[in-house]
Amino acid sequence: MRTIITSLAVGLSLLVVTAANVAAHCEIPCGIYDDQLRASLIYEHTVTIEKSMKKIAELSKQNPVNYNQLVRWVSNKEEHATTIQDLISQYFMTQRIRPDAEKYIDKLSVLQKMLQAAMKCKQSTDLANVQTLRSLLKAFEILYFGQSHH
Repeated sequence: MRTIITSLAVGLSLLVVTAANVAAHCEIPCGIYDDQLRASLIYEHTVTIEKSMKKIAELSKQNPVNYNQLVRWVSNKEEHATTIQDLISQYFMTQRIRPDAEKYIDKLSVLQKMLQAAMKCKQSTDLANVQTLRSLLKAFEILYFGQSHH
């Protein structure tokens, strides 16, 4: 019995440690950064938000309204907007943009505007917010990488 309890405790401890490490990339600092991947992820999440907005508009016009699907698309849109906000704040603003960096204020300004555009994507289905987010991502890529990849 004692062996089983010990095994469970060790297993639970490993699960907790592993879960904590998966959620945090990478404040310890590991030195493994893929900035272009993060920018590509932001772009992909933006495309998903756009598709979600279009599906919400489509589903809203149906009679009867399929509320189950409608709620799923709204949740999807908000989840991806939140993920963009997390990538911007946790990855770029916290770990990658340093106060002594070239064009520091310009980079922060664009990232802040991206955070607000993502927030507006959560609040509505106005596709103009998606376009704003895309334009800001391109502006950030030019500031950060020297060119836009999207």
